[in-house]
Amino acid sequence: MKKFLPIVLVVAILAGASYFLLFKDDSKVSKVEVKNFKFSEFNRVKSCASMPRFLYKAGVKRPVIDLSQEKFTGIAFYYNNFRKVLHKKSWERFEYLGTYAIDRVGNIYLTPNPFISIKPTTFNLQKAVYKLDSINGELTRWLVIDDIKPTQNNPYGLISIAYDCNDGSLYVSAIDKSNYKGSFGRIYKINPKDKSYKKVIDNFDALTLYILKTKDKKYLLAGSAMDNALYAFEFKGKNLDTTPHKLLSLPNPELHIRKIKAIGKNTLQLEAIKFSYSLIAASDKKKRVIYIATYNPNTNRWSVKEVK
Repeated sequence: MKKFLPIVLVVAILAGASYFLLFKDDSKVSKVEVKNFKFSEFNRVKSCASMPRFLYKAGVKRPVIDLSQEKFTGIAFYYNNFRKVLHKKSWERFEYLGTYAIDRVGNIYLTPNPFISIKPTTFNLQKAVYKLDSINGELTRWLVIDDIKPTQNNPYGLISIAYDCNDGSLYVSAIDKSNYKGSFGRIYKINPKDKSYKKVIDNFDALTLYILKTKDKKYLLAGSAMDNALYAFEFKGKNLDTTPHKLLSLPNPELHIRKIKAIGKNTLQLEAIKFSYSLIAASDKKKRVIYIATYNPNTNRWSVKEVK
């Protein structure tokens, strides 16, 4: 199986694509010290994900995943420099999807996304992880977590997902129980082999998740839905330490990190959006702001720079 070619998410709503952008000299820079927490050097690593086999059979090369909901409900694959698209009507049955993770054999796991307005089916849809099968291309309601209970005041449920290449597990975050009184989000670890899951982090609202290996450790990075900061949970063996370590804050306090990606030595690309737990944030097609965050291991500081 050929290694999975880069798959990008098209910009819109709570799904977004990464674009090559030039720095402007007048960009604001935020420097935040990692107090009482020593990070370490890291670099970009090749993904272990593989392209879904049904795309090979369909002759699709270098696909771009579209979860924007602008032209197609659910998921679509653009290819041939966006001149062609592969989209099945059956992929619309679970309505709107927001983030994805791809495993070693090409299965795509997706989290839902409430979109524009509340429907009778909205809350129930937010409870599940969806799976697009690598072999037959069928989209199914793969795993339901009944503990997730969205409401009119907070329609969000499962919101982000990450795949661990080391042991093949999935990490998903939920933010349904949070309100003005506090953060009651959870992060679950899922074993895809038997669909068993357990809560590993409590009382933290992760708008996005990303697994990062440094020179000597491994972390689950999380962009917060409550503030403009990036946090790290340290793996200790097979277990995840429950203490969130704040790494950095964005220059704009109104923005929240929605996407994280290591793009080079000690360098992360962060995509940020405005987010307030309401559907206004999802329906307004707000501009996604991109930052480059660079870690200096000598000073234990991050430099965060907006790109235009």
